[in-house]
Amino acid sequence: MLQEAVVAVISSLVAMGSVMALEPSWIAVASSRGLVGSDMNKPDRRKVAEAGGLWVIVGASLGLLVMEAINTFVNGSLYNPVPLFSMLSLLMLTGLIGLLDDILGWKKGIPPAVRVLSTIPAALPLMIAKYNAYIVHVPILHVLYLGLLFPLVVVPVGVMGASNAYNMIAGYNGLEAGMGVVMLAFTAAFSIVKGLWLTAYLSLIMMAALLGFLFYNWYPAKVFPGNTMTYAVGAYYAGIVVLGDIAAFGLFMYMLYYAELLLFIRGLMHGVYKENFGRVRPDGSLEPPYDRSYSLTHLMIRLQRRLMGRATERGVTVGLMALQAVVGAAALLIFLRLS
Repeated sequence: MLQEAVVAVISSLVAMGSVMALEPSWIAVASSRGLVGSDMNKPDRRKVAEAGGLWVIVGASLGLLVMEAINTFVNGSLYNPVPLFSMLSLLMLTGLIGLLDDILGWKKGIPPAVRVLSTIPAALPLMIAKYNAYIVHVPILHVLYLGLLFPLVVVPVGVMGASNAYNMIAGYNGLEAGMGVVMLAFTAAFSIVKGLWLTAYLSLIMMAALLGFLFYNWYPAKVFPGNTMTYAVGAYYAGIVVLGDIAAFGLFMYMLYYAELLLFIRGLMHGVYKENFGRVRPDGSLEPPYDRSYSLTHLMIRLQRRLMGRATERGVTVGLMALQAVVGAAALLIFLRLS
């Protein structure tokens, strides 16, 4: 029999390999059919293929299916069919919402309110998988009994929040996928230490798919992830947190996204519906787009300019990934000590 960890590694390699194999064809087809977006942080605002995150969903889905298939046909027993297929359904449904938005066009697609609320019914597979889970384990308080509120309210609200929040820190080559890789790496590490093997495997499979995508999305990007990827990955992360019963850890890992929301609200209070992009100089460096900062990307541009004299798109991405790694390291220290 193949050990579970070996199966997880094989499944992760399938996820990564399938994304790397399929993405080039999508880049060619999307570019030839006009499914492209402007690279807003480049002086020439070159056109780049959109919705490439579709293949992250496909790759992660194949990884999940291969993990269940190896256990069924090689090891002779089902592994975790209900959680795995609930995650598969969650990926497909939230990815479809994002794909429709990408196809209809940036700022011309699904109305924001409809897009936000549509992630609630997409959570139904996860609600079914956790239908009899009425308690939440949290540090210090240990156990909270929520009854039916957990599967019927907490789960869909969590999916909606995580899915839409993950879409907020975006707009730079490699940023969305890079943040996901860091977040999932620390979640996998926490899960391994705690012995939450399914949670660890789910994290590793999606992390591998995102790494495969980063090969094409890193600066200078050949393809953008689109809402196709961001909604699906955010919802998937919520699924990991719910299935692993690591609500406090997962909420802590989203700390930068709370800060982004506060900055967004600050912008609205000042009459600004902000964009994350910088103001591009002829040499490709970036300046803050507003007098004040309404996104973490704006703060990172200002920080780079103060420390190094100039800011770059790649620097913004690396800087925010480093901040996410700091959040992840703090989460490990805090929650492993409390447990």
